[in-house]
Amino acid sequence: MTKRMLMAIISLVGLMIAIYLTLYKYGVIGSLTCSVGSCEKVQTSKWSTLLGLPVATWGIGFYASTLVLTFAGIQERFAESRGLTLGLLLLTGWGVIFSCWLTYHEWRVIEAWCQWCVVSAFLVALLFVLALFDWRDQRVTITPA
Repeated sequence: MTKRMLMAIISLVGLMIAIYLTLYKYGVIGSLTCSVGSCEKVQTSKWSTLLGLPVATWGIGFYASTLVLTFAGIQERFAESRGLTLGLLLLTGWGVIFSCWLTYHEWRVIEAWCQWCVVSAFLVALLFVLALFDWRDQRVTITPA
């Protein structure tokens, strides 16, 4: 299994979490299943909305974009695309920065933890590490001698 295939799977898992949290935020789901922390406190805080959209909805956009790029990167004609590799690295890097900002707010401002948010932050960090390794491997492979 390639790094991009693994990234596609991780993106799909993250996408499902983001959809679940978005459905809760829009009232489709009555309550969240949360065995650790205070998911509902986090999801109903003022920090759970950004620019008029639930943060989880932004997560759907992030994970869907990452999934599309990784699927494209699996295709043979894009396997050595430096632009796609750099795009994945920049997108996941931005995801890490955004996740750190959100996690800080959970810790210091809301003073509550949402297990789904923590799992999502972990998935984003894992996607970034894989994108970083993919970028490094491609630079080594493509760099002329």
